[in-house]
Amino acid sequence: MSIPALFAIAIVVLYLLNSIKILKEYERGVIFRLGRVMGAAKGPGVILVFRPLDQIVRVSLRQEAMEVPPQDVITRDNVTLKVNAVITLRVIDPTKTVIEVANYVYQTSQFAQTTLRSVLGEVELDELLAHREALNQRIQTIIDGHTAPFGVKVVSVEVKQVDLPESMLRAMAKQAEAERERRAKVIHAEGEFNAAAKLVEAAELMATQPMTLQLRYLQTLTEIGVEKNTTIVFPLPLEMMNLLNKSIMSAATPEKKD
Repeated sequence: MSIPALFAIAIVVLYLLNSIKILKEYERGVIFRLGRVMGAAKGPGVILVFRPLDQIVRVSLRQEAMEVPPQDVITRDNVTLKVNAVITLRVIDPTKTVIEVANYVYQTSQFAQTTLRSVLGEVELDELLAHREALNQRIQTIIDGHTAPFGVKVVSVEVKQVDLPESMLRAMAKQAEAERERRAKVIHAEGEFNAAAKLVEAAELMATQPMTLQLRYLQTLTEIGVEKNTTIVFPLPLEMMNLLNKSIMSAATPEKKD
């Protein structure tokens, strides 16, 4: 075999080897032949790309996390704050992602910024702080509607940080302190009410059972005696006075003789 033939065979072999492309499991290749896309995306595995007729654009199918820069938002109750978010997205149609948009990450970022300002500007501050999960779902639905035409799926949206002005932070701290004081007063009043109700029940019981009042006197004497007081003054039960009067009257009355 002549040298030119060997040289030609070597060139063909090198061209074929150079035409072999290996795509990873998470990669897809969009192939253009003479400027036209060749059907669906190729991969994963081994594919052939015959340059210069063919060109390949590699697209990753893995999820990507994108941070939305802090946005100045004015809520419905005229509170100015800065809000940023984190968006998770992934490519579901590589062909559309390559053909329909120049840079899908930049495009999604712009949609996210405008949607974040629009949605959060329609709610009040309390709703933003209390119902963040519902707002995240609403923002995700809106952005996903914008990105669907170029084959990108928005997996999740999370409002990451809400920066409040110092004046608003002080006002919220005062409000929280006032709320705690209100709850403490309510609890104290409820305790006083329950104690008064129990005292009324105890008084009614003592009124129906005089012996309970006697036992209460004895208990009070015991408690006072523990304190080592030198002088103790306590009321004498009326029942004892009545018993003493009866005894005196019986002694003073002469017995009848037969």
